[in-house]
Amino acid sequence: MEPSQTRRPISYIVIPARLGSTRLARKMLLSETGKPLVQHTYESARRARKARGVCVATDHEEIAAAVRAFGGEVVMTSPECASGTDRIAEVARRMSDVDIFVNVQGDEPEADARAIDRVIELLEERPDVPMATVVAPLRKKELLTDPACVKCVFAAETDATGRLSGRALYFSRSPIPHAREWDDRLLTADPPHFFHHMGLYAYRRDFLDQFTRLQRSPLEKLESLEQLRVLEAGHAIWVGVVERASVGIDTPADYAEFVRRTGKGD
Repeated sequence: MEPSQTRRPISYIVIPARLGSTRLARKMLLSETGKPLVQHTYESARRARKARGVCVATDHEEIAAAVRAFGGEVVMTSPECASGTDRIAEVARRMSDVDIFVNVQGDEPEADARAIDRVIELLEERPDVPMATVVAPLRKKELLTDPACVKCVFAAETDATGRLSGRALYFSRSPIPHAREWDDRLLTADPPHFFHHMGLYAYRRDFLDQFTRLQRSPLEKLESLEQLRVLEAGHAIWVGVVERASVGIDTPADYAEFVRRTGKGD
């Protein structure tokens, strides 16, 4: 009798997208490049090799219509969803054959497909871990002290190929770890001391529903970081390191810079 083979987990990318935005109105539909912002994100996510497919999860028909117009998949979700994670959990309840769901932020038009594949790989390699994310080395002091840049510390270990990964210890808007005595050479150390957390997550199906049922935790409320709810509840988040952090679009200046990089009308 042949030994049984473990089925490879099926992964799927979900891009939660809402129309409202406090700092940049209707940003998912901004189209100075010739494409709506959500299309750029969708096309970047499609380059990932490990996921079976990609969809946009939204509660607004304008976004849904824009996605359908470029041939993308869209799933309508409840307007009662409080966060992108809640939207993904709603999608997960409709896709019973998918094991791993990846959360790609809708305002990440330059999301790195290699980072998406890496976050999936982290859960493929560790069946006992319910959630994974990625970080990139942080080399600029102004980012280290910027509350908008989320930092992460993790119990780093090196695999056989030399890649760093490990269990998350904490995420913060403050500079962590905090050097008792500062030296600019700390920013160029190898391996790095500081890591920039990217808003890219992979969740196991069963854990998604559990996560969304947890009450917001004290540290989550204080730092306004949803992932702290997971740590405070005693669950592990596995962290992988990628070369560079992707750039999100939060302000008019961010979008103008993206248009300049992309090339208007491309």
